Amino acid sequence: MGHIIHRRGVLNTGFALIGSLLLPSAHACEFYSDNLTIIHPWTRASAHGATAAVVCMGFKDVVQSDRLIGATTELAEGAELGGKGEGRAVDFLIQEGQAPELSEAGVHLRLTGLKLPLEVGWQYPMTLVFEKTGPIPTQLTVEYTRFR
Repeated sequence: MGHIIHRRGVLNTGFALIGSLLLPSAHACEFYSDNLTIIHPWTRASAHGATAAVVCMGFKDVVQSDRLIGATTELAEGAELGGKGEGRAVDFLIQEGQAPELSEAGVHLRLTGLKLPLEVGWQYPMTLVFEKTGPIPTQLTVEYTRFR
């Protein structure tokens, strides 16, 4: 019995090693520019007929202060800031040396005029536009549905 457990452990370790070499790393949800790194843009799955979606993400490695001033995607007609100051044009300050976040609990990006329902597991192209850095192509990941 001891040999079976030992072999199973070795096999599991081998599968984990092979998987880590073949599968994308955790950094697959990071998008880079010379000025900053965008961390994991995501939204929740939406119901059929939903007209808006909240988009969350983080920023790190900010070398020079910048502003997120826009977002475009085939999924929606437009984008705005939500949360504090809700309904404003996209204008989110990202200060040098800081690691700000856009989150459901605070300021977030809101896609408006959704053209289709967002389903769990899908990824869609989204371009984030910065005042100094310019456009950065990203992938928006659709995660789980909100439980009520």
